[in-house]
Amino acid sequence: MTRKVYLEDIPLDEAWRRFSDALKAIGRWQPIEGEDVPVARALGRITARPIWAQVSSPAYHASAMDGYAVRAEETITANDTQPLQLELGSQAQYVDTGDPLPGWADAVIMIEQVQPSGTTHIEIRAPIAPWTAVRPLGEDMVATELVLPANHILRPVDLGALAGSGHALVNVRRKPRVAVIPTGTELITVEQAAQTGVKSGDIIEYNSIVLAAEVEHWGGVATRYPIVIDNFEAIKAAVAEAAARHDLILINAGSSAGSEDFTARVVQELGTLLVHGIAVRPGHPVILGMIEAAVSDQQSTISDQQSAISSRQSATPIVGVPGYPVSAALTGEIFVEPLLARWLGLPGHQKPTLRGHITRKLLSPLGEDEWVRVTTGKVGERIVAAPLSRGAGVITSLVRADGIVRIPRFSEGVATGAEVTIELYTDPAEIDRTIMHIGSHDLTLDLLAQHLAEMSSDSPTPDRSLQRRFVSAHAGSLGGLIALRRGEAHLAGSHLLDPESGEYNFSYIKQYLPDVPVVVVTLLRREQGLIVAKGNPQNIASLKDLARPEVRFVNRQRGAGTRVLLDYRLKELGIAAESVHGYRREEYTHLAVAAAVQSGVADCGLGVRAAARALDLDFVSVEWERYDLVIPRQFYESELLQPLLALIRGESFRKVVGELEGYDASGMGEVVRELGRLAA
Repeated sequence: MTRKVYLEDIPLDEAWRRFSDALKAIGRWQPIEGEDVPVARALGRITARPIWAQVSSPAYHASAMDGYAVRAEETITANDTQPLQLELGSQAQYVDTGDPLPGWADAVIMIEQVQPSGTTHIEIRAPIAPWTAVRPLGEDMVATELVLPANHILRPVDLGALAGSGHALVNVRRKPRVAVIPTGTELITVEQAAQTGVKSGDIIEYNSIVLAAEVEHWGGVATRYPIVIDNFEAIKAAVAEAAARHDLILINAGSSAGSEDFTARVVQELGTLLVHGIAVRPGHPVILGMIEAAVSDQQSTISDQQSAISSRQSATPIVGVPGYPVSAALTGEIFVEPLLARWLGLPGHQKPTLRGHITRKLLSPLGEDEWVRVTTGKVGERIVAAPLSRGAGVITSLVRADGIVRIPRFSEGVATGAEVTIELYTDPAEIDRTIMHIGSHDLTLDLLAQHLAEMSSDSPTPDRSLQRRFVSAHAGSLGGLIALRRGEAHLAGSHLLDPESGEYNFSYIKQYLPDVPVVVVTLLRREQGLIVAKGNPQNIASLKDLARPEVRFVNRQRGAGTRVLLDYRLKELGIAAESVHGYRREEYTHLAVAAAVQSGVADCGLGVRAAARALDLDFVSVEWERYDLVIPRQFYESELLQPLLALIRGESFRKVVGELEGYDASGMGEVVRELGRLAA
């Protein structure tokens, strides 16, 4: 047999490009498929698709405490000097916390505020407002509302939300199956060492323990194979068997160029050898390849590898991991973790970093990327990094390390006292990737959050910096502008109509943010109207019908753009707000308004068509309006918001929103005005 040395000694980026191209060619670069698991057993799993509420929670108007359900209007005359007696059964009914309210009741009086009056009545000494101590239908979540986005790691509280929204099963990413095959005639298990001791020439095999633990920690399922002796046919058989049952193979040791290093030849015989030797230290003799289900007698070469891979029906990626412990562990971090993260729909893990000063001079090979383990500390006001042993076999250097300093290729090293970047194993604080929105509610904000959660780099090494978490607080348009003024949010959704000019938002921005330079970006145009019950039993045709005393209305909160629109149109029609039955009953979202109509609490409410459609209600159109994102310039120009801006200016998201009934996304992402003292 002819012994083969490194095919190439290539840069890390080139190695990743070859590996990712091969995975793309066989359709293995995208996230792995999902599987349904019981919610109670889904802790720590990753959602494979967005989860929408199947039921509202609570699913009925529920008592918020122990007491008596009553009609609020029947308690108006109660006071200390003239206690009011209510008849049990017809005027008051006892309810425990969580019980459904009788259909005729709209409030609950706490049991502590009630005195029994014989066996047939109770006595109260104060009136109660409607909906006191009541959890209305949908207070927690409304059917069709986004509960969790895809690619979300499930926490204990998430399981409660899933169950509460009607899900017994949740679709999560299947855990990638990874085979870990240790090879070496000199190896013994730790159990053997414990029983018989370690003889001269024996090496306790623990790399497979480390690699398997890394795989499990990163979300995969590891299968540790028994030690395979240094025999070509034995190693080949183990790899072929593993390829049939796993998504990835890690074969440890035998990746160098010694007489008993068979890994590269095994990969060539069973598939395609993509890489043998990478310019990194420690971890130089890494092997990357593909094991195919059936191969021809002709060996693949690097030059024809792409055409060979493209012709296969199925293949399993394989990583030949160097035998030295530090090299093995770092190879897992460099190649295995990013691949598993991609399969699970997650961004690749990036360690938090600190800037510090190296305590001694380090010389580094000119053509290699080197990872140096360091301990770190704060000396006075200065962060220092003290290098640990650079030996690839010193596993304790990883145990002791607080972080890693990477010395790039073509650098000869670092001088004593030089400032370096430390990638920390210990995480002092997560880099903040949350985009905070406070302002007007719109259903497309859920879609925006979902699409942002799915965004990640398409580079060979997944770039976590492109992922954002979008968090929204529904405070109304005015509340959003005030939050921007206080520095509490990155952006605010607003649709405030100026009665004088007929324009949206500009006059309010000038009033509430006179000294804050802002950029106003259109998100969409949307259709506002009256959400009514299925079949429109009250025959509501326009806002004029709100003047009818029998029509019960549910309003949005003060400061909401929808509330401003309503007040403006009521004034135009000459309808006094006080004459609208239910004008003072407020909800904070369009879906909550729709839920109130669906539950029968109200006959109608002003909201967007999409909310009516979500709960299968009817809709009476009033008008179309522009919904803008108001963004302070400092955030508009920040790296944090660039993925969001790119998303709303992309064709994909615009198409998704434009296909929703009641939305016009043709102007999405356009800057409609720049305001503030720095505007041109």
